[in-house]
Amino acid sequence: MIYHSLYILLILCLVIGLSEWLVRRTWLKHIGTALLVIIVTAVIANLGFLPTTSTAEDPVPVYDVVFGTVAQLAIVWLLLKVNLRDVLRAGIPIITLFLIGSLGTVAGVLVGMWVVDGPERGGPLYNALGGMFTGTYTGGSINFNAVAIHYDVMRVPVLFGGAAAVDSIITTIWMAATIAIPRWLRPKWPCRGEDSDLDGTKEDSIDGVLARGPDLGVGQDTEALHPVDLALVLAIGIGTLWLSNGIAGWLAGLGIAVPSVLILTVISLSLAQFRVVVELAGSRLLGLFAVYLFLCVIGAFCDVRALADLASLGMTLLVFTLVIVVVHGFITFGAARLLKLDIDIAAVASQANIGGVASALALSRSLGRSDLLLPAVLIGSLGIATGTFLGFWVAQTLLPGLLG
Repeated sequence: MIYHSLYILLILCLVIGLSEWLVRRTWLKHIGTALLVIIVTAVIANLGFLPTTSTAEDPVPVYDVVFGTVAQLAIVWLLLKVNLRDVLRAGIPIITLFLIGSLGTVAGVLVGMWVVDGPERGGPLYNALGGMFTGTYTGGSINFNAVAIHYDVMRVPVLFGGAAAVDSIITTIWMAATIAIPRWLRPKWPCRGEDSDLDGTKEDSIDGVLARGPDLGVGQDTEALHPVDLALVLAIGIGTLWLSNGIAGWLAGLGIAVPSVLILTVISLSLAQFRVVVELAGSRLLGLFAVYLFLCVIGAFCDVRALADLASLGMTLLVFTLVIVVVHGFITFGAARLLKLDIDIAAVASQANIGGVASALALSRSLGRSDLLLPAVLIGSLGIATGTFLGFWVAQTLLPGLLG
């Protein structure tokens, strides 16, 4: 089936509108818009009404733009409302759990390779596969592709395609899990007093969240928008993205590798400290819509049929990745419980590992924790910066040394 870009964009917009209406008007408010758009889009895509992949041979321009541009614009727009004091109060716990989660990913890769007998079933590229998943479950798909390109995994399309499909499915499942786990476990979760009020306000404390239920942000998401505000917010987002990519390219020419998302974050935060920028209407609205578009594409990539076509290899990859996230989850949430850290912080840190920056941002918003938006971006950026290095270490040294 040939999908027209306007048709795809139409469906994605309708999914977001329907999901938001259901969350506001029905019992589905307990699920939240972030999770609902993933589920609805996944169902629609697997029924054949949307494409479930975007490859070099068969690209889907809308998906590519969402992943390459819209997700980064979401970061800019959401950060324009963030106060820097948030990261000073939430930074140490969330960075600690993020680093623990990264080690949990490495442990999960080792256990997963042992469970599926990686050297036997994965063939000579088993170590590359381990490095790819270490990278992507530390920082994101950039790290996944960096390791894959180095080892020429794309020359084995069944393995690369299967790994990408499984990655999308597991990322979707873990997004749902990190939305649900805090809501299930929060009433019995031990937490130190200083971690329960990250921005110094009563209404964002854990007790406040429990008292009023999930923060749907209906009031905050509804705002009057003037064309001047819209034009300026769009210009700020586009300009920041253009400038950050230009600076990253210039530094790369000097032999200095700096992820553009780090530069984008710095520019956005700098702009957010000016009152004239903060008072512009529309940045929150555009940021949320951009995040929901990103999550729609995540859901569309959850191609259940792709696993069936892979037969035994697909099952091996599925078991391998499930083991990774289960081990990662036990280690991350276990550490949070032992250290008596906020379960929402653990969930966002874990999602920054498994899903990346945009997913962590979406989770923070879904949990009603606007104070975690900036920490989510910062640790997500840290994951992008370190994931490739960790992936190569696992692929080149750790797996060959332990499994031969």
